This record gives sequence, C-alpha cells and structure tokens, in this order.
Amino acid sequence: QVQLVESGGGVVQSGGSLRLSCSSSKRTRSWWSMAWFRRAPGKEREFVAARDWSGNVEDYLDLVKGRFTIFRDNAENLLYLQMNRLTPEDTAVYFCAVALYPNNSLRDDNLYNYWGQGTQVTVSS
Repeated sequence: QVQLVESGGGVVQSGGSLRLSCSSSKRTRSWWSMAWFRRAPGKEREFVAARDWSGNVEDYLDLVKGRFTIFRDNAENLLYLQMNRLTPEDTAVYFCAVALYPNNSLRDDNLYNYWGQGTQVTVSS
C-alpha cells in the first residue's frame, strides 16, 4: 500500500504563487505516471497536470498551461506542482495521484491507483 500526503496549500491573493508537494511512503521508481487533480466547490474533480516516470511526456489542463509546472524529486520521493499567477478560478482541493501500470491517457483518473487526501488552495481576488 502506498500512502500519499499533499502539503503546501493555503490562501493566496490573485496573481500569487504556491508550490504543492506530495510525499509518498514508497519510492516512486516503479510508477508509470504521476498527476495532480483538483475539485473546485460544486464541481467534479478535474485533471490538472501529469507526467510519466521518465518525464518525457507531460500533459496540462489548458487553463493552467504556462502557469503550472509538475516536477518530481526522486531522491526524496516527492512530487511537486508549482503554481504561478493564480486566479480565483484555481480555488480547489488539489490531489496527487500515481498510476502503477502503463496507460494511454495521463488524464484519466480511473487509471490512477493511489490518491492523497488533498490540500486546499484558496485564491482571493
């Protein structure tokens, strides 16, 4: 069993930045892909960003392209989401997730095997 724990959420003004972290209880070497999703109030969970293990393939929600960056630190078993130029529309609970097996879509949340509990991000206008 793999446990994921997110941190780094908080309240920030519009235009500000936050860096979310996701720590894992096990090494990430054998994972296929890692991702961030979010759920805004009253909305369904949506894909935000993902990358495969090698880092050769990345995918981003159009709304966050150029503002958010997903990256990892293998040595520390950490996954990050750097979020810049935040807007109130980015307000949501953010979740990290990992997929153990090869898949054809980094965006499909059904393909992710482990999830964190989420961290709240609130962007004030």
